[in-house]
Amino acid sequence: MLIISYPMKRNSALAVLSFAIIGLIACQKMLPEAPVNDEVLDGPVDGLSNSENARFLAGDIAFNDEVFTPEKGLGPYFVATSCGSCHAGDGKGHPFTTLTRFGQSDSTGNKYMKYGAPQLQNRAIPGYTPEQIPAGATSAKFTPPANTGLGFLEALTDAQILSNADPQDTNGDGISGVPNYIAPPAFFTPKWYHQSVGGKYIGRFGKKAAAIDLLHQTVNAYNQDIGITSEFAHNEPGINGIEGIYADNVSDPEVESSDVLNVVFYLRTLKAPVQRDQGDAAVLTGKQLFINTGCAGCHVQQWTTPFSDIGALSNKTFYPYTDLLLHDMGSGLDDNYTEGMASTAEWRTPPLWGLGLSKNSQGGKYFLLHDGRATSIDAAIKYHDGEAKKSKDLYNQLSETEKQNLIKFLESL
Repeated sequence: MLIISYPMKRNSALAVLSFAIIGLIACQKMLPEAPVNDEVLDGPVDGLSNSENARFLAGDIAFNDEVFTPEKGLGPYFVATSCGSCHAGDGKGHPFTTLTRFGQSDSTGNKYMKYGAPQLQNRAIPGYTPEQIPAGATSAKFTPPANTGLGFLEALTDAQILSNADPQDTNGDGISGVPNYIAPPAFFTPKWYHQSVGGKYIGRFGKKAAAIDLLHQTVNAYNQDIGITSEFAHNEPGINGIEGIYADNVSDPEVESSDVLNVVFYLRTLKAPVQRDQGDAAVLTGKQLFINTGCAGCHVQQWTTPFSDIGALSNKTFYPYTDLLLHDMGSGLDDNYTEGMASTAEWRTPPLWGLGLSKNSQGGKYFLLHDGRATSIDAAIKYHDGEAKKSKDLYNQLSETEKQNLIKFLESL
C-alpha cells in the first residue's frame, strides 16, 4: 500500500502544482498591464522609506477612497462627498466639479465671511437647503487643479519665490510678478523657510495663491468642499445669507486629525509629472519657441528644493513651469473677485507640468484657465493679456507649424 500510494500522492501534488502555475499564467495574461509611469499623475515620489510609503498609502485611502455620508458628517452643506471626486487620478477637475468662490472684490478682505463666504456650498443633505450667493457679492468659478508634485513646491523657501518677484518691472520685460501675502489660520505653524511680513505669509496654492501650505489647503477643502469639521476647523460655515453656526447631527470633529495629516503627507509626496517624448524634434523645437515667446518669464521651468523634513524631497531639481507669483492677466480674465492681497485681475501662475494628461481626468477634453473656459491650449494662450500680452502677441505671429510644435511641447509636460 505504501509503495503504491507514494507515487500517486506525488503525481497528485505535481498535477496540483501544474494547474496552479497554468492558472497563474492565465490570470497574468488576463490582468491589464500597469500604466507607464509618464502616463499617470498618481504615485509616490522615489526614495520614501517603508514607514513613509505606509503613510502615503494611508493618505491615499483617506483622499481617494473615503466617501462621506450624512452619517459620517457630510455637510450639511457641501460641494463634493470626497477629496478624490474633484481630483480624479490626482488630475484637474471638470466643469461639473468646478467651485464657486464669492464675497471679495478688492484687497480689503471678504465682507461676506459670516454669510458663508468664501465658498458656495451648492448641495445639501436631506432637510437642508443648498446655499445661494448673497445679493451684492461678486463671485468666480475655480476648476480644481491637479495635485501632483505639490510637495516640491511647498519645500521651496519664501526667498526662492521672491527671487522672481519684480513689482516695479525694473527689468522692463513687462512682467511684474508679486507674492500674495496671506493672514495665516490659527493652526498654522511657520516652517524655517517661511518669512513673516506684517504677520502674513506667502501663499503658494490655489488659483489666487490663497493657501500658505498644504495643511491650510487640506483643512479648507475638508471644511469648505465637504462640510467636514476637524480640530483645525471647528465650525460649519454660515450659509444662505443668515448669520450663525450651522450644525448637523454628527459630533465634532467629524474627521480624525490623523486622517487630515495623512492626506497632507500624501499630497506632499505625490510624484512630479514625468515629461514624455523629450527627445522628439517637434517637442524640442516647441520648447525653444516657448522660451523665445517669453512664456518662461512667468512659467519658470526649473527649481531646486533645499533641505526638507522628507528626505525624498530634499535637494531635488524639478520642472513645474511656474513662479508661484501673481500676475495681472488683463480685463478678459478679471472676474471681479479675489483673495488675500491679489487684485481681481491677478492670478497665480499655474504649473504646466502634467498639462498633457489633463484630458484624462476631464472627460477627454481640455478645460483650462482658472474656470475651465478654454477648451484647448491654443484658446488658453489667446485668453492671456495684461502682463502676458507680449507673449500672446508673439505666439499669434508664429506659423501654424510653429504653434503646433509649441503646443506639442506643452502636451509633453
